[in-house]
Amino acid sequence: MTQMIFTDRTVMAELMARMLWEIKAVHFNADKPYKFASGMASPVYIDCRKLISYPRIRSTIMDFAASIIVRNVGFEQFDCVAGGETAGIPFAAFLAERLNLPMIYVRKQPKGHGRNAQIEGDMKDGARVLVIEDLTTAGGSMFTFIDAIRAAGGIVDHGMALFYYGIFPEAVERFANRKVSLQYITTWREVLAVAKEQKLFDDKTLEEVEAFLNAPLAWSGWNGGISELPTN
Repeated sequence: MTQMIFTDRTVMAELMARMLWEIKAVHFNADKPYKFASGMASPVYIDCRKLISYPRIRSTIMDFAASIIVRNVGFEQFDCVAGGETAGIPFAAFLAERLNLPMIYVRKQPKGHGRNAQIEGDMKDGARVLVIEDLTTAGGSMFTFIDAIRAAGGIVDHGMALFYYGIFPEAVERFANRKVSLQYITTWREVLAVAKEQKLFDDKTLEEVEAFLNAPLAWSGWNGGISELPTN
């Protein structure tokens, strides 16, 4: 197993937040909110896919992810790591290497027929699978992949998101109801804290972002977006 960096979760969260700002993977814009495919209006945007282009940063983040998994779940609790098409695939490869585990990936839609129509790679029946995504908002896309793995005979009790929005109570309920424990490294709260510390934006922008994090659906509704999360 590759050597991992063991450190406090709050330190890892802050360091990853700093890395995201350093590579310009996160953006704040309260005057012209971002409009997501879900219909939500948001003053914040993140692109975790950029991480794959920065070897030193991605290596450290995968050390963090592996550390969180072995500390919170255990050393021998998984038989393989699964990434979701497409953003989760490279991170599944990186994490599988860290944990010395096989890797599979899961398609968004079945290709062909049969139990493993959405699964690429070799997943044994009853395999204990760790599903990793680059980020999760409220868990919707992650459960597309979890459901496919479960339908194919795999066991999924844990998910890993490098970045977790951490602002929707619905997400907490969804993971609890579907019996999946979510592990993650950092959230928007840590990203905002770094932005405040480094004075990256004016006070009004920071206040608007904080207002969004405190009441995201209300903020979205006030700014022309949806005021309820999609059910999927």
